[in-house]
Amino acid sequence: MDTEETQVMARTGQFTTTLGWETAVRGRVAAAVDRFAGPLADLAERDANDGDTRLLVADFFSVGLNFSKYQDLTTEYRTSGDSIDYAIVLDGELFAPVEVRRIGQDLDLRNIQMARRLAVEQGVDWVFLTNGRVWRVYHLRPDADGGAPQPVVVVDVDLLDQDSHDSNVDGLFLLTRESVEHGRLEAMRRWREAAEAAPLSGALVSDEVVAAVRDRLRESAEHPGHVGEDDEIRRVLTEEVIARGLLG
Repeated sequence: MDTEETQVMARTGQFTTTLGWETAVRGRVAAAVDRFAGPLADLAERDANDGDTRLLVADFFSVGLNFSKYQDLTTEYRTSGDSIDYAIVLDGELFAPVEVRRIGQDLDLRNIQMARRLAVEQGVDWVFLTNGRVWRVYHLRPDADGGAPQPVVVVDVDLLDQDSHDSNVDGLFLLTRESVEHGRLEAMRRWREAAEAAPLSGALVSDEVVAAVRDRLRESAEHPGHVGEDDEIRRVLTEEVIARGLLG
């Protein structure tokens, strides 16, 4: 194990290997999730307004995600005369507009229209949307035909879902200043794209996967193997397992 790595055990009992900085950041995020659970539940119970929700969101950005309320968050950005709730600015450059809705409001793409417009105008790739309870981060994926970039969800957590504590911490970890600077949020964006149907279908017929399937079938069938079995497996995967139209 690398000297900069350590093992931590999640609530599920599973061990994961993490870098030293990651362990500290995950611990801070987990502590913030626990610390804000009560105030968040109180806001939800009284269906707090936009202003009260924004206060909690700003505090969570500072305490949990390590974005300074005085240096990294600003309310100065505007688009077409409309104000964005916050904008994350790193090293003097806009990183992502942030839209905040009251805690009781359901979130959807309509909520990020202004932020999306600002992001496109400024040439940035990320938009944050939250109502304090749900934290959702969109990547603006370039359109292959040259049209407007399309928002794709990369992180989506619900802090009032008590059964999802570990996955919530894992998702919020990606939104921290440290993870952004270490490229973890961008890496998750790449993973999400790679895990979509079309790329996965290609991976399923790769030589490595076909070989793994072949070995598993040999074992289960107690079969020594025969000429052309890889081609047979690839044909079945292509014609019968993978949905038509996915393979190029």
